Amino acid sequence: MGTKPTAVVYVDAFNLYRRRLSDFPDTKWLNLNKLADLVLPDYEIVGVEYFTAILRYSTVNDPAMVMRQQVYLRALDTLENFRIHLGAFRSDKRIMTIHPKTVDPETGEVKRIAVIKVEEKGSDVNLATRMVADSLSNRSDIAVILSNDSDHAGQIRMLTEEFGKRVGLITPLLESKRASKELKNLLIEFFREISADALFAAQFPETINDKHGTIHRPEAWR
Repeated sequence: MGTKPTAVVYVDAFNLYRRRLSDFPDTKWLNLNKLADLVLPDYEIVGVEYFTAILRYSTVNDPAMVMRQQVYLRALDTLENFRIHLGAFRSDKRIMTIHPKTVDPETGEVKRIAVIKVEEKGSDVNLATRMVADSLSNRSDIAVILSNDSDHAGQIRMLTEEFGKRVGLITPLLESKRASKELKNLLIEFFREISADALFAAQFPETINDKHGTIHRPEAWR
């Protein structure tokens, strides 16, 4: 048998979390290297690049989420050929229209309210630039992106149409029919799903050892 083609997987962490993991706590202790091997058994995974942002206490309703993320990042840091790329969260006061839209009968103006808007900044750009740089330097035979965010269509279109590079797509969605049509209609090499069996098979052990000691799976993720 010939050697498997090589692949690097680029993980849009918050898209994966929102689209697949958030409602299933017992899948969140996820070994992404193992998941990549299970979803792409016909490729040699030479790297997994993980793009996220550090949660802040001021941006979450449950302070324990911050601690769980730190534990998880520590677990991920034990993996080989795995890199974590950090963006940031930004919170700003915004004046926004009330939903449903309501008109003030006295002024005739649409009612608005002050809110705190929390946004993740940097992760999409970090993913796009890393993916393009790696593809143009021929780091692997194919670049595989794990996301359902159509914002990534730009770099995929550029790589495939302008440079003739190979790109694959893994959707985090439970039902692939809901996947982004814009992404699916690009010149991608393949479109794959993450089965429930793969998610459960790719969980870290309950405890992991690193240079700092023992890492325990968060109780809320059992």
